Amino acid sequence: MVLKIENRTARRLWLHTNLLSAAPTGSVDTLEIIKNLGFVQLDTIQNVSRAHHHILWSRNQNYREGMLDKLLAKDRDIFEHFTHDASVLPMEFYPMWRRQFSRLGERVQNSNYYRTPLGKTGRDEIRARIEKEGPLSTHAFDTRVTGKQKMWSRPPHKLMLDQMWYSGELSTSHRESFKKFYDLSERIIPAEILEFDHEDEAQVNWLCTAALSRLGFGSLGDIQRFWAATDRAEVKNWAEQYSKELIPVEIEDVDGNWSKAVAPINIEDRLNTAPSPTSRLRILNPFDPSIRNRSRLAKLFGFDYRIEIFVPAAKRKWGYYVYPLLEGNRFIGRIELKADRKDKALQVIQFWPESSVKWSENRRAKLSKELERLARFANLEIVKWV
Repeated sequence: MVLKIENRTARRLWLHTNLLSAAPTGSVDTLEIIKNLGFVQLDTIQNVSRAHHHILWSRNQNYREGMLDKLLAKDRDIFEHFTHDASVLPMEFYPMWRRQFSRLGERVQNSNYYRTPLGKTGRDEIRARIEKEGPLSTHAFDTRVTGKQKMWSRPPHKLMLDQMWYSGELSTSHRESFKKFYDLSERIIPAEILEFDHEDEAQVNWLCTAALSRLGFGSLGDIQRFWAATDRAEVKNWAEQYSKELIPVEIEDVDGNWSKAVAPINIEDRLNTAPSPTSRLRILNPFDPSIRNRSRLAKLFGFDYRIEIFVPAAKRKWGYYVYPLLEGNRFIGRIELKADRKDKALQVIQFWPESSVKWSENRRAKLSKELERLARFANLEIVKWV
């Protein structure tokens, strides 16, 4: 008998697994948030606050930016690497990430983009400098791009540093104004973690199981894409091998259609214990994990969302950096914001309510309060509608 999960129930579970059910208050455990989410994506753009900080703040608004920096640079409780994009992950996950070092290390080494004239001699020289001088950023080296420069061109030393980082030979030591400093992994990763060497099958099992746990339910493709550390064939083999630990389910989308998926063996307990989400209105970051899978977002919530930062201004439907608005179990609109640091103002550029949502005075007051809270988090003093 296939377990059928109605749309409203599926939304409730999805928001709960993404830590968006409870009010974002109370004492902050940044590491626990990252563990529960699995990873937090990093992004360079500081439109209001950088994506990784905003994602954590959305789960607990007592979070402050220095808390993540401390976990990376001092406590060594997290490490940086690549999931579907650059991310931070709990250090305890490191032993299960070795296959990703091998996969990505080989991929970038054979990539035309990462091809560099430095060769083994240049690699050894970079390693020797870091070993002698300690953590170095790309600015400590002076190789230059040769030939025609393109937007994505990088100097040879940067390409080599990234090759060594992807393969796990180097790790991120710390960041200064988001500038990455590389160090030897044996000086960053605790020895008791670095020495673990799990069989590849155990790593695949952990990756798939951990992904499904954080998804709550999903297709095999959803499981594969969560970490982007396995391929489809590996996930399919895993599902066949561990079929007795998976529950077949059908998920109702917002239009009443049903699609097949799998869920953890304890899915019924999870459905029974997942609380209804708070009515708090939240301004989510465009890179928030709850909205990363656009297809899932549209099917569950009927919310069609795209990031348009790389779309030419004249071709944008919405705007440059547009934030989804979540209230309870509904996405009720989107808003384009920008920090004016000179005037210490959070600028509201544009605002689009969803057509099916009535914006009462109470809802507008909720949005105003959340804008004020976001402004304070970004060290801005006022909210300015422009």
